[in-house]
Amino acid sequence: MRIGVVTFPGSLDDGDAARAARIAGAEAVRLWHGDSDLHNVDAVVLPGGFSYGDYLRCGAIARFAPVMESIIDAARGGLPVLGICNGFQVLCEAHLLPGALTRNQHLHFRNRDQWLRVESADTVWSNGFTAGQEILIPVKNGEGCFVADQRTLDELEAEGRIVARYIKGNPNGSQRDIAAITNEAGNVVGIMPHPEHAVEALTGPSLDGLGFFTSVLRALAGATAGGK
Repeated sequence: MRIGVVTFPGSLDDGDAARAARIAGAEAVRLWHGDSDLHNVDAVVLPGGFSYGDYLRCGAIARFAPVMESIIDAARGGLPVLGICNGFQVLCEAHLLPGALTRNQHLHFRNRDQWLRVESADTVWSNGFTAGQEILIPVKNGEGCFVADQRTLDELEAEGRIVARYIKGNPNGSQRDIAAITNEAGNVVGIMPHPEHAVEALTGPSLDGLGFFTSVLRALAGATAGGK
């Protein structure tokens, strides 16, 4: 399976995301922001970083990159897409996910290992977990506070579209402790913490982040088998 990892000007964690995809067993394919060709990838990761220097708003310029035009169309057609940190911001700016990521309520950058509780194992990126499972992965953001109107928040709750919540402390003030959400189809997920930094014992606080990458491979393998 081929997982594409996009590089924007200012991307920081694209190399880490590609490495995580390889550790999970996928072929990592580097995608360039200025190239609309997705090179026949089976899934896409929008990595963390500071795309286009975070000018205007985080993700606001990246959303209009040529590669995003193809990703938006493909995601609406079912392509699995994972947005991590800045990638989550891009997905919201592209209206593939609702809400927005705003300045941390305490106005400080937060960089720490963070506990999460998986709320939904029904997405292509979280099917390897169990609902209620607690995982530990790093968080590092200055504008990671998820906000939405009350109707949207209620819909996310009612439809089971909150993928993960912060536990043992909310690092940024996100409403309802939301750390990750999904679209209605379950193929697009945005997560503010960094699963790609928790895939190896040498460098991560756990191996819990690897589950997001192995989950999509399992979903893709199941879809391929079902199509035969």
